[in-house]
Amino acid sequence: MYKYDHFDQSIVDARVAEFRDQVNRRIAGEITEDQFKPLRLMNGLYLQLHAYMLRVAIPYGTLDSRQMRMLAHIARKYDRDYGHFTTRQNIQYNWIKLEECADLLEELATVEMHAIQTSGNCIRNISSDQYAGAAADEVADPRPWAELLRQWSTFHPEFSYLPRKFKIAVIASPEDRAAMRLHDIGLELVRQNGELGARVFVGGGMGRTPMIAPEINPFVKADDLLSYIEACLRVYNRYGRRDNIYKARIKILVHEIGADEYRRQVAEEFAHVKTLGIDPPLAELERISAFFAPPAFDAADVEPDRSDPDFAVWLDQNVKPHKQAGYAIVNISLKPIGGIPGDATSAQIDVMADLAEQYGFDELRVTHAQNIVLPHVAKRDLHAVWQALREADLAHANLDLISDIIACPGLDYCSLANARSIPVAQKIATRFADMDRQRDLGELKLKISGCINACGHHHAGHIGILGVDRKGVENYQLTFGGSGAEDVSIGKIIGPGFDEDGVVDAVEKATEVYKTLREGDERFIDTYRRVGLEPFKEAIYG
Repeated sequence: MYKYDHFDQSIVDARVAEFRDQVNRRIAGEITEDQFKPLRLMNGLYLQLHAYMLRVAIPYGTLDSRQMRMLAHIARKYDRDYGHFTTRQNIQYNWIKLEECADLLEELATVEMHAIQTSGNCIRNISSDQYAGAAADEVADPRPWAELLRQWSTFHPEFSYLPRKFKIAVIASPEDRAAMRLHDIGLELVRQNGELGARVFVGGGMGRTPMIAPEINPFVKADDLLSYIEACLRVYNRYGRRDNIYKARIKILVHEIGADEYRRQVAEEFAHVKTLGIDPPLAELERISAFFAPPAFDAADVEPDRSDPDFAVWLDQNVKPHKQAGYAIVNISLKPIGGIPGDATSAQIDVMADLAEQYGFDELRVTHAQNIVLPHVAKRDLHAVWQALREADLAHANLDLISDIIACPGLDYCSLANARSIPVAQKIATRFADMDRQRDLGELKLKISGCINACGHHHAGHIGILGVDRKGVENYQLTFGGSGAEDVSIGKIIGPGFDEDGVVDAVEKATEVYKTLREGDERFIDTYRRVGLEPFKEAIYG
């Protein structure tokens, strides 16, 4: 994984010192909260319902055991002994004291971590495929390109004050594990006649107006990629709506002027940008790529003993094939029945760090589905890893099942939320606690947001739940048919909303309809797409 050079470290250290002074001035009353707000947001610090929340960047979801242990330490020392892993492959701490925040950031800086550009109208944390470097279907490792984009976008003078926040995802496989087309810019690395380049998608996003990004260019050569993305952002920065927060995202611009006109303007801007020489020389790309060289694989390709039925179920559900013989990809579910999706205690974070160091070439990944991945585990070690996870209450064999719920913090924490997400997620998981029942239902991606901002990605759920306020009462709308994968689609609202218990009942009714109508190995979303909404709507509303 990438290691800071002295430029990276000096930038982070200087930012900590600067923010410490700003915090001290705020505490002393020398600046007001309104004056302090843009300063703290530049450092990932939000003021939520009960306390400050700090969002820590984990670029493209990759970190090592030393960094993971620091996250556990932060949870113990500065929070309430846990952290919340997010859909942006970051981690959030919900109970931060303002007077301790600079100390926290200083400790993070000792392990090459920070909270820069995790908030504000700038280019946010670059996300990527959690299986990067391990997936058999990738055409190249996307992480060097994600790292290049991180370096290019950090404190970019032209893009520090965009019309609205901006999110980029990079993948390199036909299977989309990062919801790439629901980003402001999505890049899929591809090869054309042996040459590496990228399909470029622009104008996706969720929130109030969900949109799937159209393809703007089917192939941009790798040598031109940075200049092309710069051109994409320049066009947005020039025309993006700063007068209306609800119309400020690039998806609105692309929609209003049309993909063809946006494509034309980007091509025109690219012709100019390419003359500026911002694309990195080959030596720099090689320097970055060297940090992502494959580990020293050496395990024999021996299948694990499946005599323990619980272990066998976990293997089938949470362990995925690796491109290297003798190895596997281990998914660690942070979705215990009745738990809070994405939360992990400091002790659990330490356990995952230990396992990465002992069995996983000292590497972990945070997924956009709020789980953790050990990307390189020898098959001979899978049973030992499972045993350690089971002791830490981390061996939940529910990856991609109905209890593997994505959920935002909702009204329990967030000042923007209209309804609670966490209790709904807990009740649904508890209703479907029987694992045989979950496995019978198969892949069913359920996602919950506590407001229209869609931090829980409900638009992309096979079943999505959106919490809204109805005259002071929490109300939950159901959407069906969404997907963030390569079969990307936006879910449709099925009808009137429900109260908290009613939406759990409605989800259960929907699964019963699916079981009745499915053919063969159809997933829930496949059946829904084949038969349409009406059978589900009839069963739910009568």
